[in-house]
Amino acid sequence: MDLTELKELIELIAEKGFAEFELEREGLRLRISRFKEPPVPLVQPAKETAATSDNQGPSPAAVSQSAASAESPDTSAPETSLHTITSPIVGTFYRAPSPESAPCVKTGDRVEPDTVVCIIEAMKLMNEIQAEVTGEVAKIYVENGQPVEYGQPLFGIKV
Repeated sequence: MDLTELKELIELIAEKGFAEFELEREGLRLRISRFKEPPVPLVQPAKETAATSDNQGPSPAAVSQSAASAESPDTSAPETSLHTITSPIVGTFYRAPSPESAPCVKTGDRVEPDTVVCIIEAMKLMNEIQAEVTGEVAKIYVENGQPVEYGQPLFGIKV
């Protein structure tokens, strides 16, 4: 593929409004995305937040407990040790490739960087979302069929 073909392909993708495009041909793998990958959010542990408070107001234990419950109702794994897979596009989240199929992954499943963890439908296109890390699925933040926003957390992976 030469520069002229690449330019034409980019123009066609922009004209058709694709959010993402991937092509694999003759040892060449090309992925074009209109959205930048979101930065990995830094999560400060609740213990550090409680330790820095100045004894005015609730006790450190109450602050720690309220911070943990505000993050998520399921606190089985510490948030700081999880890699978050976020949605690269706006669309509808599906856990399986079809309604009759088993989910791509379940809590406790081991994933590799190329493991497809879910499908996001955007403008009638089914976009496979890959784990991009090696680890174990610790949390699934989104329900099947739920609309998702760009950057919204989808999975927590214990790396």
